[in-house]
Amino acid sequence: MTGSNMSLSLAVVLVVLSVLLAESSHAGPEMDPYKILGVTRSASQAEIKKVYKRLAKEWHPDKNKSPGAEDMFIKITKSYEILSNEDKRTIYDRYGQTDDSQPYSNGRYGHRQDSFYFDESFFNFPFNSKTHRDFGDSRYALHFNQYVNELVPDSYRRPYLIKITSDWCFSCIHIEPVWKEVVQEMETLGVGIGVVDVGYERRLANHLGAHRTPSILGVINGKVTFFHFAVAKEHLRQFVEDLLPQRLVEWITDKNDQQFLNSWHDLNKPHVLLFDQVPSVPLLYKLAAFAYKDYLQFGYVDQGLSETADLQKRFNINTYAPTMLVFKENISKPADIIQAKGMKKQIIDEFMSNNKFLLAPRLVNQKLFDELCPVKQFHRRRKYCVLLITGDEETFSFRNQAFLSFASSNTKEVVRFAYVYQRLQQPLCDILMDSKDSSPSVVILERRNTAGKALFKPVTTWNGSEEDKQRLQAELERLQKDPSILIHDAVLPELNNEFASIFIIRWVYASYDYLSEVIDDILHNNWREMMPLLSLIFSALFILFGTVVIQAFSDSSDEKQMKPKAKEHDSVKNFVEVTELTDITYLSNLVKLRPGHMNIVLVLTDASKNILLSKFAKEVYSFTGSLTLHFSFLNLDKHSEWMNTLLEYAQDAVQIDADEDDGGSRRVDYTGYVLALNGHKKYLCLFKPVYTGEDHDSKSSEDEGGAAGGKLRSSSRENHPARKSNRSRSTSTLQIHHKLDRLGLWMERLMEGTLPRYYVPAWPGLDKITPTK
Repeated sequence: MTGSNMSLSLAVVLVVLSVLLAESSHAGPEMDPYKILGVTRSASQAEIKKVYKRLAKEWHPDKNKSPGAEDMFIKITKSYEILSNEDKRTIYDRYGQTDDSQPYSNGRYGHRQDSFYFDESFFNFPFNSKTHRDFGDSRYALHFNQYVNELVPDSYRRPYLIKITSDWCFSCIHIEPVWKEVVQEMETLGVGIGVVDVGYERRLANHLGAHRTPSILGVINGKVTFFHFAVAKEHLRQFVEDLLPQRLVEWITDKNDQQFLNSWHDLNKPHVLLFDQVPSVPLLYKLAAFAYKDYLQFGYVDQGLSETADLQKRFNINTYAPTMLVFKENISKPADIIQAKGMKKQIIDEFMSNNKFLLAPRLVNQKLFDELCPVKQFHRRRKYCVLLITGDEETFSFRNQAFLSFASSNTKEVVRFAYVYQRLQQPLCDILMDSKDSSPSVVILERRNTAGKALFKPVTTWNGSEEDKQRLQAELERLQKDPSILIHDAVLPELNNEFASIFIIRWVYASYDYLSEVIDDILHNNWREMMPLLSLIFSALFILFGTVVIQAFSDSSDEKQMKPKAKEHDSVKNFVEVTELTDITYLSNLVKLRPGHMNIVLVLTDASKNILLSKFAKEVYSFTGSLTLHFSFLNLDKHSEWMNTLLEYAQDAVQIDADEDDGGSRRVDYTGYVLALNGHKKYLCLFKPVYTGEDHDSKSSEDEGGAAGGKLRSSSRENHPARKSNRSRSTSTLQIHHKLDRLGLWMERLMEGTLPRYYVPAWPGLDKITPTK
């Protein structure tokens, strides 16, 4: 009896093995992409593409109703994927691969799998074939670069629903019908869909934190949230709703409608109202509100409530179909309206896009300025901006209202109207206004490039009178005929973001999001996945406890020993070791300086030595921690010829000013200059002193020129050669002291590597001493 059972089992095993061997031997020639497409191995990409188009059209399941059309179409598509990609084609030609999910014949080119995954080349069962994989998923297949460069930026306009799957996932087959139904519904509403196959995109799956299949996750505003409930249509729909921010849409009744509509001025946005009989806000409307949250404010009116009866009556709303109204500056009358039984995403998008801006919005950030006043494009019509520069006080309200009235009556598409508060956008207003007074004025401008260049013309001071309106209308008509009337040009600065949140608020929101993610992980992850986090927490607690115990039992004498050291440190906190650059230290401090090291050299004279060295030490003290910086000074009374020779290489770039003395020779005052010398790479960076101190009693034209142009002239005067009073000496001392005012900023740019470099063919010798005159 036992022998018969063993023989029966052996027969069954042999039958199974023969079936598997037959299928594997049959799969080899069937999946030859060259034979399926009917091309030779030397076929070009153009030939392959031409054949593929013909075969795909012939075997497409929608046109070919034969039983094997779908399978043949899949084979044709897969064959084209292999042969159209040069890397895949080369691998196939070399190793004979016919399926991306199978490893190549050479073991070292096989799929990289975790230790918990079996090698698919051993278990090549039919459920791993293309009949198992849903062909529709290939439309939504995500790659790492596509996710980072396209999906994440787009997630700030719409949420994404992503499925994590793999070829060896049995549970993935069970959720497939629900997934298909949800995808079909969500995609029509505007939700993005993605599919990540762990076998092909292990890097992306790890980046998303998906360690099991199947998994479903949502991405919104660049943040990943996992779905942890039973895969049902209602649960996934609710999951998408929960991804959206909470206060996207306000509930509007007869009590708060005026407050909602009147907020257009503070928010600088049009307001949209949806009237519908559904007791909850439709998901389609929430998704539209999220997509246009930067441009519009959204409200919802439930027509089934008695608290909204007056609102429906006031705007004459019919109840047979959803109605959408948009309000701009005039809250008593809607600026636009749509009504349709089947409110589709395309209709809503078109309605929102056409009403994104107020009739005369306020410029509150650079993004809004770029959209309202776009840069001139050669293939498009010119776009002009009529800009009112005004104030936010109550005294300006009449003139601002008159400008809004003028903008409402102007329907030309090539002209956009906007206003800006001078107090909040002072840099822009200083460039556009002729005078510095606070009177409102109107400017017409046209942006020329993305770097900020614009042509403009101040039209008139704006008092809101009929004469001002007629003058502005006449200028606009002239502009249509002759664009050259914009005679001024300037580079406009970037606008301040008036709605930017305070740092502490952004920090609180970021902390809340992080804590939410941690709590979510603790609630839904298993203990095995939580071990790294728990290990980190216990390690931190152990270190903290150990530190407290050690400090509690440490000897107080250690504390006493540290006090003298602290005092000693305080006494030398402003000490900087500065050596004089002489013919003795020249080789070690410059010529033979190690690679990556620089010498910061202060140029001074005997008269200014004490003042400049003290100021130099304060400015560079914060940089003395760098081991690659050395600090020196050069005495001009001894080595002015070396300085002249060195700066000849950088003379054109630095544009050093010189004064002529009585003898007609050119003399340059290098006092206060700072040189950053790289001895190994033979280049220098130059700091020229800029006077920034205040000296109201004796501020000469030379000082003003030095402050404006970044240059200092010699302090000698031809008309007053003998003035040596105490006041002049104190003024000279003050100016010398302020020569290094901006050295700290220059040192920061030096450390960042953003300073211009002037290369030196060879360092001049320092052995020649300048004779004293």
